[in-house]
This record gives sequence, C-alpha cells and structure tokens, in this order.
Amino acid sequence: MLHHMTIASLAVDPSSQSPIIVLKSLEDERPLLIWIGALEAASIVYALQGVSFERPLTHDLFRNFLERTAFTVTRVEICDLANNTFYAKIFFRSGETEFHMDARPSDAIALAIRFNASIYSEENVITKSRQDIEKIDMEDTSEEGRKWAEYLANLDNDDFGKYKV
Repeated sequence: MLHHMTIASLAVDPSSQSPIIVLKSLEDERPLLIWIGALEAASIVYALQGVSFERPLTHDLFRNFLERTAFTVTRVEICDLANNTFYAKIFFRSGETEFHMDARPSDAIALAIRFNASIYSEENVITKSRQDIEKIDMEDTSEEGRKWAEYLANLDNDDFGKYKV
C-alpha cells in the first residue's frame, strides 16, 4: 500500500550532524525519517523556498533538461529500505511514454518539489523504518541510546524548524 507523504520538516541529526528529511503520511501522520546529504538538503530547501540562482544547481539542470525533452516527473515513491539504505523510484512521462528510474530518495524528492509531483512511500518502508528505531533502542542500552531512540519514536513536527538545515 502506498502512503501519500508530505515534507514535514528538515532537521539535523545532533550526533552525526547529517541532515534528516522528515516525511509525514497524509493518511495517518506517521513520520518517515531519511538521513540525506548536505548538498541534497540544501537543494531541497532552495526549491521549497523558491530560491533561484544565476546558474542552475544539479537538480535544476536536470529539470531543465527534462522540460526541454517534454518529460515531467509525475510522482516519486520511496519503495524500499534494506541494510539501512532507502531506495526510491522517479516516474517520468512525456505524452504516451512513461517509465521509472531508480534514485536516491533525496534526489527523487528534490525533483518532485521542482515538478510539484506527489511523494509516496510504501507501507513496508514506514514499518521497517520504525522497527529500525526500535532496534537502536535494543542495541544501545545506554542512557544516551535510550534517550535517542525515545526521541525518534516520539518525534513531533513542532520539534523542528520548518525547512531549515
């Protein structure tokens, strides 16, 4: 089952200083946390805030190429989580031609924003990501580990600044 997702916030992991994109299911508001690269986070923030540059960033360059070839991004799907790696698909269309490609979720989301395309996640990805948070708690029984796992399990959108990295 696919869940329609929205970007709830962007945050920084306090322990690794890595950006985290927080998606939220529109159906039941369950969060999906995906750790992403700093450059991808910046690209997402720029697109959300409508910031443009004199020269195109990588995601803008790809959008420009797709538009020149009459392709659009119709949707993206976060489709799997295996070995702590998230997988996504970007769906393209031009006239009657449709296809999808494998992508990193951060790149898929950056393009979805630029094309105003919907973001979806498979149910199993949301479920697996929640189980991974619970495993952290089981594997790290220290006070710090318990606090971190509890923090992630009780994540609230108000805990983050909207679209700040």
